[in-house]
Amino acid sequence: MTLSAIIFDVDGTLAETEELHRQAFNAAFTEAGMDWHWGRELYGELLKTTGGKERIHAYHHNYKSNRAIITREQIAELHRAKTLRYGELLDGGGLELRPGIATLIEQARQEGIRLAIATTTSRANVDALCRTCWKSEPERIFEVIAAGDEVPNKKPAPDVYLLALERLGLAANKCVAIEDSRNGVFSAIEAGLRVHVIPSTYTAAEEFGDRARIWQSMPTLEEILQIF
Repeated sequence: MTLSAIIFDVDGTLAETEELHRQAFNAAFTEAGMDWHWGRELYGELLKTTGGKERIHAYHHNYKSNRAIITREQIAELHRAKTLRYGELLDGGGLELRPGIATLIEQARQEGIRLAIATTTSRANVDALCRTCWKSEPERIFEVIAAGDEVPNKKPAPDVYLLALERLGLAANKCVAIEDSRNGVFSAIEAGLRVHVIPSTYTAAEEFGDRARIWQSMPTLEEILQIF
Protein backbone atom coordinates (compact mmCIF):
# COMPACT_ATOMS: atom_id res chain seq x y z
CA MET A 1 0.00 0.00 0.00
CA THR A 2 1.23 3.50 -0.86
CA LEU A 3 1.63 6.18 1.78
CA SER A 4 -0.47 9.14 0.67
CA ALA A 5 -0.16 11.62 3.55
CA ILE A 6 1.64 12.39 6.77
CA ILE A 7 -0.36 14.13 9.49
CA PHE A 8 1.67 16.06 12.06
CA ASP A 9 0.90 17.16 15.57
CA VAL A 10 2.28 20.64 16.34
CA ASP A 11 3.33 21.38 19.94
CA GLY A 12 6.25 19.19 20.94
CA THR A 13 6.29 17.52 17.53
CA LEU A 14 7.15 20.21 14.98
CA ALA A 15 9.01 22.20 17.63
CA GLU A 16 9.64 22.17 21.37
CA THR A 17 7.02 24.84 22.03
CA GLU A 18 5.68 23.86 25.43
CA GLU A 19 8.12 25.95 27.46
CA LEU A 20 7.03 29.05 25.54
CA HIS A 21 3.40 28.13 26.15
CA ARG A 22 4.12 27.83 29.88
CA GLN A 23 5.77 31.24 29.93
CA ALA A 24 2.85 32.73 28.01
CA PHE A 25 0.32 31.32 30.46
CA ASN A 26 2.24 32.80 33.39
CA ALA A 27 2.47 36.18 31.66
CA ALA A 28 -1.30 36.17 31.10
CA PHE A 29 -1.94 35.32 34.74
CA THR A 30 0.32 38.13 35.93
CA GLU A 31 -1.32 40.65 33.60
CA ALA A 32 -4.73 39.63 34.96
CA GLY A 33 -3.54 40.30 38.51
CA MET A 34 -3.73 36.63 39.49
CA ASP A 35 -1.39 34.80 41.86
CA TRP A 36 -1.24 31.74 39.60
CA HIS A 37 2.16 30.49 38.46
CA TRP A 38 2.85 27.25 36.62
CA GLY A 39 6.29 25.80 37.26
CA ARG A 40 7.77 23.20 34.95
CA GLU A 41 6.83 20.18 37.03
CA LEU A 42 3.27 21.40 37.50
CA TYR A 43 2.97 22.24 33.82
CA GLY A 44 4.07 18.73 32.93
CA GLU A 45 1.12 17.44 34.94
CA LEU A 46 -1.26 19.96 33.42
CA LEU A 47 -0.27 18.86 29.91
CA LYS A 48 -2.21 15.67 30.55
CA THR A 49 -5.23 17.89 29.90
CA THR A 50 -5.26 18.89 26.23
CA GLY A 51 -6.27 22.38 25.16
CA GLY A 52 -5.32 25.69 26.73
CA LYS A 53 -8.77 26.70 27.99
CA GLU A 54 -9.32 23.18 29.28
CA ARG A 55 -5.96 23.34 31.08
CA ILE A 56 -6.92 26.58 32.83
CA HIS A 57 -10.21 25.03 33.93
CA ALA A 58 -8.47 21.86 35.16
CA TYR A 59 -5.96 23.87 37.18
CA HIS A 60 -8.70 25.93 38.83
CA HIS A 61 -10.76 22.84 39.59
CA ASN A 62 -7.90 20.67 40.87
CA TYR A 63 -5.61 23.19 42.54
CA LYS A 64 -7.68 26.31 43.30
CA SER A 65 -11.12 24.93 44.10
CA ASN A 66 -11.21 26.81 47.41
CA ARG A 67 -10.85 30.16 45.62
CA ALA A 68 -13.42 32.31 43.82
CA ILE A 69 -15.18 30.70 40.88
CA ILE A 70 -13.64 31.47 37.49
CA THR A 71 -16.19 31.81 34.71
CA ARG A 72 -16.09 30.49 31.16
CA GLU A 73 -15.77 34.08 29.92
CA GLN A 74 -12.79 34.72 32.22
CA ILE A 75 -11.12 31.54 31.00
CA ALA A 76 -11.64 32.58 27.39
CA GLU A 77 -10.16 36.03 28.10
CA LEU A 78 -7.15 34.52 29.87
CA HIS A 79 -6.60 32.23 26.89
CA ARG A 80 -6.82 35.12 24.42
CA ALA A 81 -4.21 37.01 26.44
CA LYS A 82 -2.02 33.91 26.60
CA THR A 83 -2.24 33.45 22.82
CA LEU A 84 -1.06 37.03 22.29
CA ARG A 85 1.86 36.55 24.68
CA TYR A 86 2.80 33.28 22.94
CA GLY A 87 2.91 35.02 19.57
CA GLU A 88 5.13 37.74 21.03
CA LEU A 89 7.50 35.13 22.46
CA LEU A 90 7.72 33.44 19.07
CA ASP A 91 8.42 36.79 17.42
CA GLY A 92 11.31 37.21 19.83
CA GLY A 93 13.12 34.40 18.01
CA GLY A 94 15.07 31.43 19.25
CA LEU A 95 12.53 28.70 18.48
CA GLU A 96 13.61 26.16 15.89
CA LEU A 97 12.03 23.09 14.36
CA ARG A 98 12.90 19.80 16.00
CA PRO A 99 15.90 18.13 14.35
CA GLY A 100 14.81 16.11 11.33
CA ILE A 101 11.42 17.76 10.81
CA ALA A 102 12.49 20.02 7.94
CA THR A 103 14.19 17.07 6.22
CA LEU A 104 11.18 14.77 6.63
CA ILE A 105 8.79 17.38 5.26
CA GLU A 106 11.02 18.17 2.28
CA GLN A 107 11.46 14.46 1.49
CA ALA A 108 7.71 13.96 1.61
CA ARG A 109 7.04 16.91 -0.69
CA GLN A 110 9.59 15.63 -3.21
CA GLU A 111 7.82 12.25 -3.24
CA GLY A 112 4.38 13.78 -3.67
CA ILE A 113 3.21 12.75 -0.22
CA ARG A 114 0.60 15.15 1.11
CA LEU A 115 1.12 16.99 4.40
CA ALA A 116 -1.43 17.85 7.06
CA ILE A 117 -1.71 19.05 10.65
CA ALA A 118 -3.96 17.71 13.40
CA THR A 119 -3.47 19.62 16.63
CA THR A 120 -5.26 20.58 19.82
CA THR A 121 -3.73 24.05 19.73
CA SER A 122 -5.50 27.01 18.14
CA ARG A 123 -5.15 27.99 14.51
CA ALA A 124 -3.52 31.26 15.61
CA ASN A 125 -0.74 29.31 17.30
CA VAL A 126 -0.20 27.17 14.19
CA ASP A 127 0.10 30.33 12.08
CA ALA A 128 2.55 31.92 14.51
CA LEU A 129 4.79 28.86 14.63
CA CYS A 130 4.94 28.47 10.84
CA ARG A 131 5.75 32.14 10.36
CA THR A 132 8.54 31.84 12.93
CA CYS A 133 10.09 28.55 11.84
CA TRP A 134 9.43 28.61 8.08
CA LYS A 135 8.99 32.36 7.50
CA SER A 136 5.88 31.30 5.63
CA GLU A 137 2.14 30.93 5.94
CA PRO A 138 1.13 27.40 6.99
CA GLU A 139 -0.88 26.79 3.80
CA ARG A 140 2.34 26.94 1.79
CA ILE A 141 3.63 23.92 3.73
CA PHE A 142 0.58 21.94 4.83
CA GLU A 143 -2.31 21.17 2.50
CA VAL A 144 -4.73 20.57 5.38
CA ILE A 145 -4.82 22.10 8.86
CA ALA A 146 -7.22 20.77 11.50
CA ALA A 147 -7.02 22.70 14.78
CA GLY A 148 -8.39 22.11 18.24
CA ASP A 149 -10.87 24.95 18.14
CA GLU A 150 -12.63 23.29 15.17
CA VAL A 151 -13.71 20.07 16.89
CA PRO A 152 -15.99 19.30 19.85
CA ASN A 153 -13.55 16.95 21.62
CA LYS A 154 -9.78 17.32 21.86
CA LYS A 155 -7.13 14.62 22.06
CA PRO A 156 -7.19 11.81 23.18
CA ALA A 157 -10.52 11.84 21.35
CA PRO A 158 -10.01 11.14 17.62
CA ASP A 159 -12.00 14.17 16.41
CA VAL A 160 -9.16 16.33 15.09
CA TYR A 161 -7.54 13.45 13.20
CA LEU A 162 -10.89 12.46 11.72
CA LEU A 163 -11.33 16.07 10.59
CA ALA A 164 -7.89 16.05 8.95
CA LEU A 165 -8.69 12.79 7.16
CA GLU A 166 -12.02 14.18 5.99
CA ARG A 167 -10.34 17.27 4.56
CA LEU A 168 -7.66 15.17 2.89
CA GLY A 169 -10.34 12.86 1.46
CA LEU A 170 -8.25 9.85 2.45
CA ALA A 171 -8.79 6.66 4.42
CA ALA A 172 -6.77 6.29 7.62
CA ASN A 173 -4.82 3.33 6.21
CA LYS A 174 -3.33 5.64 3.58
CA CYS A 175 -1.76 7.94 6.18
CA VAL A 176 0.53 8.02 9.19
CA ALA A 177 0.55 10.36 12.18
CA ILE A 178 3.62 11.93 13.78
CA GLU A 179 3.12 12.61 17.50
CA ASP A 180 5.00 13.32 20.71
CA SER A 181 2.44 12.66 23.47
CA ARG A 182 0.35 9.86 24.93
CA ASN A 183 -2.89 11.76 24.33
CA GLY A 184 -1.89 12.38 20.73
CA VAL A 185 -0.96 8.76 20.14
CA PHE A 186 -4.29 7.51 21.48
CA SER A 187 -6.15 10.10 19.41
CA ALA A 188 -4.46 9.00 16.19
CA ILE A 189 -4.89 5.29 16.92
CA GLU A 190 -8.59 5.81 17.66
CA ALA A 191 -8.89 7.48 14.26
CA GLY A 192 -7.41 4.36 12.66
CA LEU A 193 -3.94 5.74 11.92
CA ARG A 194 -0.53 4.19 12.26
CA VAL A 195 1.51 6.36 14.60
CA HIS A 196 5.16 7.29 14.92
CA VAL A 197 5.95 8.96 18.24
CA ILE A 198 9.06 11.00 19.02
CA PRO A 199 8.87 11.96 22.71
CA SER A 200 9.54 15.60 23.51
CA THR A 201 10.98 17.28 26.60
CA TYR A 202 7.66 17.27 28.44
CA THR A 203 6.52 13.81 27.30
CA ALA A 204 9.71 11.75 27.61
CA ALA A 205 8.43 9.84 30.66
CA GLU A 206 5.01 9.00 29.23
CA GLU A 207 3.84 5.50 28.35
CA PHE A 208 2.71 5.21 24.73
CA GLY A 209 1.43 1.64 24.63
CA ASP A 210 2.48 -1.00 22.12
CA ARG A 211 0.59 0.20 19.04
CA ALA A 212 2.88 3.11 18.15
CA ARG A 213 6.41 3.03 16.78
CA ILE A 214 8.62 4.94 19.22
CA TRP A 215 11.69 6.79 17.94
CA GLN A 216 14.36 8.62 19.89
CA SER A 217 14.93 11.01 17.01
CA MET A 218 12.86 12.08 14.02
CA PRO A 219 12.69 9.28 11.43
CA THR A 220 13.45 9.87 7.78
CA LEU A 221 10.84 9.22 5.13
CA GLU A 222 12.70 6.08 4.12
CA GLU A 223 12.48 4.73 7.67
CA ILE A 224 8.75 5.45 7.82
CA LEU A 225 8.14 3.78 4.46
CA GLN A 226 10.09 0.68 5.49
CA ILE A 227 7.49 -0.17 8.12
CA PHE A 228 4.42 1.40 6.50
